[in-house]
Amino acid sequence: MRGKGFSFKQFHINHDRCAMKVGTDGTLLGAWAALPASCARILDIGTGSGLIAIMAAQRHPTAHITAIDVDADCIAQARENIEACPWSHRIELHHTPLQEFKAEHRFDVIISNPPYFVDSLLSPDGKRSMARHTSSLPFEELVEGVLRLLSPEGHFSLILPPAECKRFLSEARGRLFVSRRTELHSTPKSGVRRVLTEFQAFPPEDIPVTDHLVIEENNPTGYSDKYRALTKDFYLKF
Repeated sequence: MRGKGFSFKQFHINHDRCAMKVGTDGTLLGAWAALPASCARILDIGTGSGLIAIMAAQRHPTAHITAIDVDADCIAQARENIEACPWSHRIELHHTPLQEFKAEHRFDVIISNPPYFVDSLLSPDGKRSMARHTSSLPFEELVEGVLRLLSPEGHFSLILPPAECKRFLSEARGRLFVSRRTELHSTPKSGVRRVLTEFQAFPPEDIPVTDHLVIEENNPTGYSDKYRALTKDFYLKF
């Protein structure tokens, strides 16, 4: 049953019970993260409404997706969304923090839209605070969890604002290595709004080149061709 939420081309996301609603960050990360054909297992850390897990299932025809979250309401809503999507048989949910999550296997791809506010005041809304403050998942513990669960040749992708991305890079230095990086701009003249970064557990042969993604441009659609191409399989407007 569809309630208040967000409709994509092949699925619908209800998010009324989740502190963090469907937004550009999660959708972009779900579309941008590399999912090689050889990928067999994907982990979504902090799944929230289940958006990224469902996007991964749509994008990869055979991979098994595991989604975890610390919030009981998010797990309940993610389960509702997953059960209503066409790929529910390939997605499993666990109500657990990353720090306590145990798996019998490692993952080829790990994706996370993590909490990132470090210095700002906590919101009166406890759930929103937990969803967005690193007190629930400090970057150090995110790095440790990824290293524990990522396969030797696997990749980890996340999205963060620029300042928090620098903090994460500092925490990951010497343990996770950047293999791909995209800086997101709202318009051609705006500064960097978010940074999409892919990591691996060993140094890359070549230093990765940072590319740029602009959302809005002065064309008839109002959106850049690159943004449309990245999200066209999901957004109804494309």
